[in-house]
Amino acid sequence: MSKIDFRKTVDSYRATKTIELIDVPPMTFVMVDGSGNPNTAPAYQTAIEWLYSTSYALKFASKAALGQDYVVPPLEGLWWADDPADFVARRKDNWRWTMMIMAPDFLTQTMFEQAVAKSAGKLGERPQTLRLETLNEGACLQVLHIGSYDDEGPTLAQLHDVEMPARNLAFNGHHHEIYLSDARRTAPAKLKTILRQPVRRD
Repeated sequence: MSKIDFRKTVDSYRATKTIELIDVPPMTFVMVDGSGNPNTAPAYQTAIEWLYSTSYALKFASKAALGQDYVVPPLEGLWWADDPADFVARRKDNWRWTMMIMAPDFLTQTMFEQAVAKSAGKLGERPQTLRLETLNEGACLQVLHIGSYDDEGPTLAQLHDVEMPARNLAFNGHHHEIYLSDARRTAPAKLKTILRQPVRRD
């Protein structure tokens, strides 16, 4: 049985240290919404537990029912704040987020609900916002950041304040991060994160 690794087959999961304009196709994700500091908010840890539990249940269901195995894609997050200054200044208690893991398009809503039910047997009551939803970002600027999450500022400043104006682009969605490294096993200086910003012509 072949195993798909979407990090190798999906172009938008590949990035370089040069800011590039790409077109991201519609993709379906297991999603959970929340707010607060990701380092301390219990809701964040709960969201991550549910995302991974449900995503792995989907993987095993796909292998058993469809004969298709795959590597569970990386964790991703959409980030914003009601006051944009709170995000730029890293006032994390005021942040809002949608954490998510991509679900291959050959999976069904029924398989998702069955995976959620399986996860509930281990984790208890499901988060109200846990869902399977398609995200259509389209045109995006993205770049590979290597280093601590808290050191993203200069890269984001270059993307937002230099590249976007130079290309006559405006914001068209939430800041998007794709975590290519396991933060539990990787030194902060070596973390690899794709930083993505959906854009439109200004």
